[in-house]
Amino acid sequence: MRRTLVAALAAGVLALLTAAPSSAINTYNSAPAPERTEVGAFVGLYDRDGDGYLDRFRWYCSGTMIDDDTYLTAAHCTTGGLPDDRYFVSLEQDVQGLLDDYDAVNGPAPTEPAALQAYLETKTQYFLDQGWIVEGTPYQDSAYPGTSADSHDIGVVDFADWETNPQDVWDFTPASLPTAGQLDELGSRALDAAEWWTVGYGTSEALRGPGGHTHPGGGERLKALVDFNAINPTWVRLAMNASRGLGGACYGDSGGPNFVELDGELVLAATTITGDAPCYATNVAYRLDTESAREFLEPFVDLP
Repeated sequence: MRRTLVAALAAGVLALLTAAPSSAINTYNSAPAPERTEVGAFVGLYDRDGDGYLDRFRWYCSGTMIDDDTYLTAAHCTTGGLPDDRYFVSLEQDVQGLLDDYDAVNGPAPTEPAALQAYLETKTQYFLDQGWIVEGTPYQDSAYPGTSADSHDIGVVDFADWETNPQDVWDFTPASLPTAGQLDELGSRALDAAEWWTVGYGTSEALRGPGGHTHPGGGERLKALVDFNAINPTWVRLAMNASRGLGGACYGDSGGPNFVELDGELVLAATTITGDAPCYATNVAYRLDTESAREFLEPFVDLP
């Protein structure tokens, strides 16, 4: 994926593809989320090894539609691409299943670089023709990777200049963003009393086996109940301990939403960025009500 995370946050975080932190929904205490139609997978057709040939077509992060033509994700998901790389969003429930079904009928994929690129380009076009993905343009906060105090780890995929946007393909209601400083105004006691949900497409929590941890699965939209732990000027920390009936985030969920229920409405309070390496304990999410987050988002979306 050729992405990086702020050094202060990267300790203990594994790479999903080559050097990228990403998180996902655990298998314990989680469930499919077909009703969360505004949440989608970030999909790339890209040159992983920099040899001039496109060699991967897959999902690798999560995110949320925040208006008809803006998909919110993490900056570390949208940076590091090469000129020929292409980026897409899918709001399908099971993206990995669609990828697997295609390969089962049309595979195996060739290994020779030029032939593999041709195979993946044909596969990509098929997904476009089927309405399973929509192509867009990625942007990220110019201040990323920032500092541990504010990583500026926020990005979008924008469809404003493309002929097709996700609203043309899928039926969804964009997520509601928080107002400026809303989480601070509520305070820790109210945030702790509220219900929190994390949603995404990522892999499962670590399984121990010969050779160390593995993180199976991923590519299906799941949801899990999490619990408020702490807040600081740019981060929300969310507990996801299985023993408390909670689920949580793991690899492949970066950029995905963390909703808080306020007065009966789900508000997209923060996006998943990192957590503990085995995905057992903590989801660290980037707040969306801060001045820096809102300054980045303002050119793309009408803010509340």
